[in-house]
Amino acid sequence: MRPRILDLFCGAGGAAVGYNRAGFDVVGVDIAPQPHYPYGFYQGDALAFLAEHGHEYDAIHASPPCQAYTALRTLSDRKHPELVEPVRDLLRAWGGPYVIENVPGAPLFNPLTLCGASFGLGAMCRDGVWRPLRRHRLFESNVWMMGGGCACSGQQPIGVYGHGGGGSCVRGYKGTLTESRLALGCEWMTRREVSQAIPPAYTEWIGRQLLDAIEVAA
Repeated sequence: MRPRILDLFCGAGGAAVGYNRAGFDVVGVDIAPQPHYPYGFYQGDALAFLAEHGHEYDAIHASPPCQAYTALRTLSDRKHPELVEPVRDLLRAWGGPYVIENVPGAPLFNPLTLCGASFGLGAMCRDGVWRPLRRHRLFESNVWMMGGGCACSGQQPIGVYGHGGGGSCVRGYKGTLTESRLALGCEWMTRREVSQAIPPAYTEWIGRQLLDAIEVAA
């Protein structure tokens, strides 16, 4: 029987696909509808679901909203929730193996940094140039993990963000929807979904190490 992982703040399922490939059965929770999420899904408050149902799972992944921690937060007067600390408190009280994912600048403890280029992620763009995916993401865990380093230095990366058609080189290269999907390995997502997604390669890497920890504990 495959172990179960709870995917909190799950979005459209980039992280979930990686964990599934690693060997987990995945259930996602998000406050917003996620019609493209590829596994079992509950719409609702992630923290409330964790408090009520966390004991049903072997591991938990959480990707709390990142807007409060990004470099662009100063460009808006909107106040964004800072949920890393409340999520961590609940996960520690739960007591099992967990992962918290967020962007550079988030208050994570001793995080592992993963880079798309180190996994060979990227896309051949319509101008005939291969561009690597940067998408640096941080991963905090109570399980010791190894990372793959960073391999995007010195190369123009493909930008996967925002809306519109893409293919622009005005401020770096913004990928088209097709290029962006290929770069992340998230072919089922919309432009908005892929702009926020975690590449499945990241959580497949993380998930295999989580499985090792679960097996050792057992």
